[in-house]
Amino acid sequence: MRLTVEQARDLAERAMRAAGHDAGDARLIADHLIDCELRGVTYGGLARAISIVERDRRVGVSKAPLRVVKETPVSASLDGGDRIGYVVAHRATELAIEKAAAAGIAIVGANNTWYTGMLSYYAEMAAARGLVSIIASNASPWVAPHGASEGRFGTNPICVGFPSHRVRLQSDREPVIWDIGTSAIMHAEVALAQRLGEQLPEGVAFDAGGRTTRDPAKALEGAFAAWGGHKGSGLGIVVQLFGALAGSPAIPPEMAGFGMIVIAIRPDLLTDVGEFERAVADYAESVRASRPVEGGPPVRMPFDRSRAERRRRLSEDVIEIADTVHSTLLEIAAS
Repeated sequence: MRLTVEQARDLAERAMRAAGHDAGDARLIADHLIDCELRGVTYGGLARAISIVERDRRVGVSKAPLRVVKETPVSASLDGGDRIGYVVAHRATELAIEKAAAAGIAIVGANNTWYTGMLSYYAEMAAARGLVSIIASNASPWVAPHGASEGRFGTNPICVGFPSHRVRLQSDREPVIWDIGTSAIMHAEVALAQRLGEQLPEGVAFDAGGRTTRDPAKALEGAFAAWGGHKGSGLGIVVQLFGALAGSPAIPPEMAGFGMIVIAIRPDLLTDVGEFERAVADYAESVRASRPVEGGPPVRMPFDRSRAERRRRLSEDVIEIADTVHSTLLEIAAS
């Protein structure tokens, strides 16, 4: 199904309203989901809206307020009240930006939430204010440590963002952002594969008995493999403990109790802002200009693909989603 960007945004927002989210939250959630679609992260886009509604119908939509339970000039601890992570993480990022703008550096932890989405969404917010950011979010134990076949940490994204300015191209700021999950496959990818009746790639998941599987239903009952062997596994464990630092359980329950941290840094604490942003931009150009392997495509910086895809889809004003996802969302929106 082909939709315009506005049609897709309206559908996502109506589905969230129908599920019980208020107008402001529905708008914020829809913006995040559509940004996923624009960047080609389809499993985190409109298909994710269905998973959100399934969780909402199972446990209800929390109306609890977001509460700052501990605060200093450079820190805050936020209780998300079991509200969805798109809303909680957005507020945590706003707090970190406000505090770092005033004090130069800030750390904000948020807990009691779920589904924080693409951390690069929040890193772009910080970079637009000229701030370096480090963001991490834990999750339910869907991922097995390296050498194991039982889940002990979440898909656990970690993201780092740097403000930049591409002076030579006279363009707007184009931050350098690195955003990865620490599992071989993301939870939303597995859920979408199950929804579409597709098999998983080889070697990315285990069933409940510890055997490798390509069946998404069995993978959801078992565990996913860690990304990057023992190194990626170690990074996943670190992110899990960052979530605990934010106040979540070390191993959160299923789709609840997630924790995340946002660290924001004003570059002028350490260096000249203009020189730093130019250095980031020049380094990015140097990486892109490096010689590709024989027969390979041009070298990209992290986030280049996402940025190009977003521009292309906005220019074409087209978002394509699976027919079954579209029909399900129409049913939700009409309910």
